[in-house]
Amino acid sequence: MNSDSTSDKTSGIILNNESELLEWINKIKSSQKKLVVASGCYDVIHFGHVSNLEAASDMGGSLLIGINSDESVKKLKGPNRPINKQEHRAKVLASLRYVSAVYVYEITKDFLKLVKPDIWVKGSDYTLDSLNQEELKAVTENGGEVRFARLVEGLSTTSILSKI
Repeated sequence: MNSDSTSDKTSGIILNNESELLEWINKIKSSQKKLVVASGCYDVIHFGHVSNLEAASDMGGSLLIGINSDESVKKLKGPNRPINKQEHRAKVLASLRYVSAVYVYEITKDFLKLVKPDIWVKGSDYTLDSLNQEELKAVTENGGEVRFARLVEGLSTTSILSKI
């Protein structure tokens, strides 16, 4: 691990492999903290992302941000994405004071099955019905719950890129 911080309100660490991820999660779980997880591309990080992640951190516990790898962003968003490399996105997210750790993954469902979050936070543009049902099952079958963070109106990576 890059550092040994599990504090909720200081800059986070970047977990470089599955072994580091599982070791970090074991520390969180053994300290009786809840594992709060947010996941996504975070390609062009903007105030909407920051607001959403701050709300996620307020839900308690330690906040783990899972980010899609460059290859998975390309599959999800198209050949011109990502704009920012995964290493850069991870560093920016880890620098936020309320992010405990960041991990890059390939497939969201597999990531969620591995980390078994107590709380998985999604933006309020989703509902339980509109979530990927395999991802939802990966959270709920391990006793986790889904919570929704209010979005900042009019802010999205797509809208920002269309202005550029």
